[in-house]
This record gives sequence, structure tokens and C-alpha cells, in this order.
Amino acid sequence: MSEPDQQLDQVGTLAEEGGPLLDQSFLSKIGQLDIVSRKILQGKVKGEKRSKKRGQSVEFADHRQYSAGDDLRFLDWSIYARLDQLMIKLFLEEEDLRVYILVDSSKSMDYGRPNKFRYAQQVTAALGYIGLVNMNRVGVGTFSSQLDRVFRPERGRRNLPKLIHFLENTTCEGRTDLGAACKRFAQEHRQKGVVIVISDFLDRHGYQDAVRFFVARRMDVFCLQVLSPQELDPPLAGDLKLIDAEEGEETEITVSQPLLDAYKRNLHALMGGLRDFCHARGARYMSASTGLPFDRLVLDQLRLHGVLR
Repeated sequence: MSEPDQQLDQVGTLAEEGGPLLDQSFLSKIGQLDIVSRKILQGKVKGEKRSKKRGQSVEFADHRQYSAGDDLRFLDWSIYARLDQLMIKLFLEEEDLRVYILVDSSKSMDYGRPNKFRYAQQVTAALGYIGLVNMNRVGVGTFSSQLDRVFRPERGRRNLPKLIHFLENTTCEGRTDLGAACKRFAQEHRQKGVVIVISDFLDRHGYQDAVRFFVARRMDVFCLQVLSPQELDPPLAGDLKLIDAEEGEETEITVSQPLLDAYKRNLHALMGGLRDFCHARGARYMSASTGLPFDRLVLDQLRLHGVLR
């Protein structure tokens, strides 16, 4: 195999990935987590979240596993008698929190080893499960140059298989237009909530409008920029023909160390610009390499960044 062929062999595609998006052992680890809305915690958005208070209203919602500190009055003793498991009854009050997840399914996401889109699917499934278990309404949209497919907001863990099916039947096609897709989604989902945008943010149109649309609607915005190790540190050298995944344009280049250094500076400038743009508007930002196992991203990094607790 020639050197260019070896380099191209490292890009990875979604077709190479297999196995379930989430396994049962991982689900057991995240079942007690919850999605955080800073605006609600700060009292800036009232009446938005259904509180899973134990026994505070007459509408029964669901169960979750007992954890230290829970009120023992709301243990479900019938489940304990049958299954020998301590489960807490959850009830609903007020209006529920909306959790919206937008996933970039443009052609540029079908890249990397581990694959960026597969990684985004797994993170979306995990966040969706956490929202559903906590009786939040979870809606998901996939987009390229437009809003392509929508999973209408649902709540309750019984909807997890439907969400998984939705994600697994999404493919990467088309160009990226963050602004157009996010504008359409914001117009169709007007109720306030947490908006999580998962993308590589490699969009010629820029990311500014996408963030502005949600901030203007007083959403709690979190941008997760997913990049592959091959994008962060390209394993390239010599004479190459590069093909734009979305536009199909071809460029012949000679890869040298100065060229790689310039590429990394530009990429870091893009990442830093997105981070600063988000922070200046009260949105949250985080970058993640697919080289970081997605379970560690969920269990460690998203908790560290205050997205989960």
C-alpha cells in the first residue's frame, strides 16, 4: 500500500462502526444523572421544569433507583417485595423541562476513526436517555443544509427504543448550514428549554446565526464541537489530492510541517472563536475528540462542564 493510500485509510467511515449505541451496563451508570439548566437553577426561567418531587402532586410519572438521601416515604414497597430493588416513586408538577438536541448529519460528520457521527449518535442517545428517565420532554433534530429529520418531544423511558431507532436510521448526507437548520428548528420549537447542538461546526456559513437564534429565544444553549483525532492532528505528509467531503472540490497540495502548523493554528482559532462567541452570549461550549471514549465524555466531562449532575 502506498503512503497516500495508508493516510486515506485512517479517515474511517460510519459503515465501519457496529454494535448498539448504548449497552445496559452504561445505562445503569447514567440512570441517576440529570440535565442541568442554569437559567432554571438561577430562577431566570420560572414554571419551565416539571419537578420530579417525590409525592408532591397526584400525577404519578415513573420510578428511578433509590440513592442515598432520598425521602424514604416515597419508596415503592410493592416493587421491593417483588424484585428486591429499592425504587423511588416520581410525580409531576408544573410544566416539564424541554431538552432539544440538534445533531449535525452532514457529509463532513462521516469522518474519522472513531467516526464523528457515530460518536454524536452515542452522545445524543445517552443525553436523550437521561432526559427521558427524568421525565423531561426530549426532542431531537438532525440537519445538514436544512433541518432534515425531527424526533418530536417525548418523555418517559419507554420512548428510548423509538429514539434509538430514529438515530440509527439517520445517515450523513449533504452540506452544512447550521444557521438555516437552527432557525427552522427554533421556529418549530418555541417553548424554552435546554438546546444542545452537536456538530463539528465546520461550516462555511459560520456558526454565529445558529447560536443567536436560540439565545434570542432565551434558550439555555450548549455547543458540543466534535472533532476526530485525524482532524486535530492530521497524519499527512507528501503530495496529496484532497477532496472536500461536502462540496466535492479537489485540491492538490504538498503537505509540509509549516502547512500543518498553519492548519492547526486556523483550527484552534475556529475553536477559540466559537468558545468565545458562546461565552459572550451566555451559552456554554465544549470541544471533544472522538479519541475520548464517549462514556468518559458523558460521565466525566459533561458533568465537569455543568451540563449533567
